[in-house]
Amino acid sequence: MDTNIDSMRKVLPAPAQAPVLTPNGLPIHNVTPNVTPVRATGAFALMDSLRQHGVEHIFGYPGGAILPIYDELYRSEAAGHVKHFLVRHEQGAAHAADGYARATGKVGVCFGTSGPGATNLVTGIATAQMDSIPLVIITGQVPRAAIGSDAFQETDIYGITLPIVKHSFVVRDPKDMARTVAEAFHIASSGRPGPVLIDVPKDVGLEEFDYVPVKPGEVKLPGYRPTVKGNPRQLVQALKLIRQAQRPLLYVGGGAIASGAHAEIKEMAERYQIPVTTTLMGIGAFDEHHPLAVGMLGMHGTAYANFAVTECDLLIAVGARFDDRVTGKLDEFAAHAKVIHIDIDPAEVGKNRVPDVPIVGDVRQVLLEMLKRDREGTKLLDSSRTQSWLRRIDRWKQDYPIVAPIYPDEISPQELIAEVGRQAPHAYYTTDVGQHQMWAAQFLKNGPRRWISSAGLGTMGYGMPAAMGAKVAVPDQQVICISGDASFQMNCQELGTLAQYGIAVKTVIVNNGWQGMVRQWQQAFYGERYSSSNMQPGMPNFELLAQAFGVKGMVVRHRDQLQDAIATMLAHDGPVLLDVRVKRDENCYPMVAPGKSNAQMVGLPKPPQLTTEQQVESIICSNCASENAPGNKFCPECGTKL
Repeated sequence: MDTNIDSMRKVLPAPAQAPVLTPNGLPIHNVTPNVTPVRATGAFALMDSLRQHGVEHIFGYPGGAILPIYDELYRSEAAGHVKHFLVRHEQGAAHAADGYARATGKVGVCFGTSGPGATNLVTGIATAQMDSIPLVIITGQVPRAAIGSDAFQETDIYGITLPIVKHSFVVRDPKDMARTVAEAFHIASSGRPGPVLIDVPKDVGLEEFDYVPVKPGEVKLPGYRPTVKGNPRQLVQALKLIRQAQRPLLYVGGGAIASGAHAEIKEMAERYQIPVTTTLMGIGAFDEHHPLAVGMLGMHGTAYANFAVTECDLLIAVGARFDDRVTGKLDEFAAHAKVIHIDIDPAEVGKNRVPDVPIVGDVRQVLLEMLKRDREGTKLLDSSRTQSWLRRIDRWKQDYPIVAPIYPDEISPQELIAEVGRQAPHAYYTTDVGQHQMWAAQFLKNGPRRWISSAGLGTMGYGMPAAMGAKVAVPDQQVICISGDASFQMNCQELGTLAQYGIAVKTVIVNNGWQGMVRQWQQAFYGERYSSSNMQPGMPNFELLAQAFGVKGMVVRHRDQLQDAIATMLAHDGPVLLDVRVKRDENCYPMVAPGKSNAQMVGLPKPPQLTTEQQVESIICSNCASENAPGNKFCPECGTKL
């Protein structure tokens, strides 16, 4: 049998052959020509197809129904084709594949068995779907004859996941395996990315057939043609609005990261002198040290970003979806602005806000074409057109800065995160979900793909397994997880995976003893009734917990320990868990309360009092943002009464 298996591993060229047919008698288009089929199992076809698509790392957990695939995985690992990472819970596998995909832009891959193994993947699949992350999830299933009989560990994972995947397959014939894998990778990574499920019955993995590989790009999917280039007429309309706008704002989302459009966004911002705000998913698409950057907008965004989106006269939405945590009260979001909306998914354009200029296409390709058209134009740009607007935003930055408070006897969460960012400015950062996530978004300055956070689903327990996947993807880079004491306990068992494989993730627990954001909402909106949000009773000793898994554990209780502890953590050659005890009742501000507009923030610092000279220096027009002399009664630019 071993000799037979070994013979399957070599696919030899041969003369041209008749088309390969599916079980329905239809030809499989564009399969590799001049290849002799070889006898192989469905499991071998799966593993070889993954290799054909460049898969080097897989995260997973075995079980009965997926054992034929794991048996073939054993041989693939022995041959050096792939590296498998045994997680301690299938949810960790999905999150690790997700972090891997976000860090690289490649398709992440994870395995799980049938029944509870498959259902344990569901949260990770939904996380990837909400944030448009390309995954291929492969699950084992009971044998074909047992499907529908309530067999041991049978669940209809195909049906369960239909609302949370981009597409799903059940492989009922091993002859379909190679084509299915090729289609899955194509669908997951093209257009708006997303997760794709492949469910493989156990006997399909065992059955032998005449295998012919299908290489990347060799499948055609009739009816699936994502629009990449924007409509020329709409591009012209968008450029016209951009040239006319006096208070424009670029509103950049995760689509800009997915398409790799950071260089084009920078060129557009600088060419037209447009300030740039990002969503939580868009962090890293624009350099936050740039003078045109105004940081994140939305519920816990910067005051100046929220004021800017309220006052702008043109909003250019780039790969963003007008999420409720961004818009606040939707009918007051950029209420006085015309809107240009650029997105590759036509279902998102106009879903929450009807744009004046809708542009469906790949963000990077659309921006490239817009910039090309403008460079070819003859009309010179008016560089002074937005200067009053930029000066107004700069004043907001001065009046409402994001600062880390310093308390005499306690470490503030903000100063902890700021210090980590100071010592590791170029690291890849993952987060869990809650207050620490928002503080990390406010204080860390990240480059493209170096910010990895569950934005749409808000998944607690995401941070450490996502960091694990990111570190596997970029082993020579520093990878740091910013977590909370409540979030960390959701998937703390993945410390075992870090220890087993020596994955040098550094995890920082912002430990305030609460479900922090829940406590803040209970304080603000529920009469300070702290129902089931106190995590101190039953909290483990995180330092000893880490050591029990074979991971270096550390704890910091006082400010004078903080800098050295972070430096020690970063210098350690291996995984580290750093537990930092911070001020328990610190709240995350600014905050837009539910049902309020973005301009109605609580927790803003009081702006400094202006001197008499500053007060009479100029008057800012409320309509066009022009600066006017103190004696003006009307704005000469637009005629508005001052």
